[in-house]
Amino acid sequence: MRIGVLGAGQLGRMLALAGHPLGFELVCLDPARDAPAGQVAEHLAAPYDDELALARLAACDVVTYEFESVPVATARELARTTPVHPSPDALAIAQDRWTEKSCFRELGIPTAPFARVDSEDELRAAVDKLGLPAVLKTRRFGYDGKGQSVLCRDADIASAWRELGRAPLILEGFVRFQRELSLLSVRSTTGETAFYPLVENEHSHGILRLSRAPARGLTPALQATAEDYGRRLLDRLGYAGVLALELFEEGGTLLANEMAPRVHNSGHFSIEGAVTSQFENHLRAITGLPLGSTALRASAAMLNFVGAPPEPALVLAVPDAHLHLYGKEPRPGRKLGHATVLAPDETTRETRIASLEKTLAARDESR
Repeated sequence: MRIGVLGAGQLGRMLALAGHPLGFELVCLDPARDAPAGQVAEHLAAPYDDELALARLAACDVVTYEFESVPVATARELARTTPVHPSPDALAIAQDRWTEKSCFRELGIPTAPFARVDSEDELRAAVDKLGLPAVLKTRRFGYDGKGQSVLCRDADIASAWRELGRAPLILEGFVRFQRELSLLSVRSTTGETAFYPLVENEHSHGILRLSRAPARGLTPALQATAEDYGRRLLDRLGYAGVLALELFEEGGTLLANEMAPRVHNSGHFSIEGAVTSQFENHLRAITGLPLGSTALRASAAMLNFVGAPPEPALVLAVPDAHLHLYGKEPRPGRKLGHATVLAPDETTRETRIASLEKTLAARDESR
């Protein structure tokens, strides 16, 4: 079976690696000639509207995507002749923070208060309504902390508008959350549904740094609430594939922040840490195969390597550590790889996380 993928970054690379044992051939379309998936899959280095490249994808059995900024028009064009999962409608909703938050509200999934902003006057009116502090974000294309500004006082309004006002915006009330969590859901074309345990995430400069699976102190009630929200989204969107739902925990309640209609950075732990990885389950889901178990094999953590790669020997010296490098050229703020560490319990997991972080500190000191 041939699977077309819009995008050929590290997520496409990991999808291809998961597909090889299942006998799947992946064909990835991405304008970047050095895209990581090209190391392990067929790579069409062409624009997303290239007619010849799209014809190659349309000849596949099914098409998916590995990041949500691909053109919706391309996904819709492919869907005229070829199954596309998740659906282009789900992609369109996730690409716009206003439609995304509106979808959450429609489904009764709690969020921070939010308001649409299309002018500086509307921004000032939204601030009057939501209060300060608040977060001003571009509605589209912001990721890893980009395209947003925190407003703490009235004097910040004009400068934030100057910085971001060339694009449609959304203002969100500031959430004083205790921690950030994510739920990885998966739903097959047959309707079969499964959920991974909630993951606890830590960010640095807007970029995911560390994920723990399961989240510390995870209760059945918290997991059940997250799964309820995930199931509402899967059903509403007629979804097939992996869906990541990013959440804030505030005072024991969960607020939805964003969703990603694809495999997700916070799910990388699942390659070694779960019975079935998110990448394999995504491919199973979009091809109608039975889903694999989402149970954890051990207490797991994932640490991203950003900007510069680590010394492999130092990472692999940590017990039950697993190194993944993406074959990308180093540059500031770029995700170059990750390590997963497994442990029999949370205490040992924290010790091994500290050992991994020590390797990063040693790397940074040597630069």
